[in-house]
Amino acid sequence: MAALPLPVRDGVGPSCVALPEDGNWPTIAEFLVQRFAAIPRATWAARIEAGDVVDEHGQRVTHARPYQPRLRVYYYRALDAEPVIPFQEQVIHQDAHLLVVDKPHFLPVTPVGKYVQQSLLVRLKRALGLDHLAPLHRIDRETAGIVLFSVQPAGRGPYSALFAERAVHKRYEAIVPWQAGRALPAVRHSRLAPDQHFMRMAEVAGEPNAETHFELLEARGDWARLGLSPFTGRRHQLRVHCAALGMPIRNDAIYPVLLPEGSDDIDHPLQLLAREISFVDPMTGAERRFTSLRSLALPA
Repeated sequence: MAALPLPVRDGVGPSCVALPEDGNWPTIAEFLVQRFAAIPRATWAARIEAGDVVDEHGQRVTHARPYQPRLRVYYYRALDAEPVIPFQEQVIHQDAHLLVVDKPHFLPVTPVGKYVQQSLLVRLKRALGLDHLAPLHRIDRETAGIVLFSVQPAGRGPYSALFAERAVHKRYEAIVPWQAGRALPAVRHSRLAPDQHFMRMAEVAGEPNAETHFELLEARGDWARLGLSPFTGRRHQLRVHCAALGMPIRNDAIYPVLLPEGSDDIDHPLQLLAREISFVDPMTGAERRFTSLRSLALPA
């Protein structure tokens, strides 16, 4: 793996943007200002002055440097005011190739939107000093539980192949509304596609591309704890399938009704947990099984 033209800083690697081939901006700086309209011009000016914007060869981008099609530009992404996630991740396994972490609710796996330092990947890089750390899969920011990371670039391909080949078994748990005597399907097949709102997925007509297996673990009164085993890994698959069955996961801010942005309630997290993951380790041949230390409980 080629070295990046900017090093990891405070646990954050540089972001990259490729300059479009058909661009007609007078300078690279002007392209950046227009391409990332949410970032003030003064912020880009400060980054350029500090030497925090370079090309793929490590050469600094200046205010006057002409636009160059197909050039890759690297820069550090930073936020002036970032909300703090008041929950802590737990490392449950670490070796030369693999890191297994128990993620809390509300913490994104990688930098996204208003979260950079308050992402699991950046927290771990800073705490462990592992600059080459990379997530092997993702779970939603609102979901808690097991996340796997490759420690070295050499292991990233073999571990990623396990997920591509569906050789990783994942088991989740969820708290859902319940009616005594209702029939729980053993499996849900459907076709998932992006909904009209970019935040949501929806079931649509067509050949199924999503499969979830269901198990009733516990029921009491108006609530039940389900075991969910996704065979496929579509975005929001478990949340959509539960909602489609009339059992939206407790405290879900997206399904069946999308709440306004900023509706996080840290006292009432989404009741979805990535409980367990198992596979044969491609680097060692050992059978692996990792279980979250967290748990979900039925409402009193």
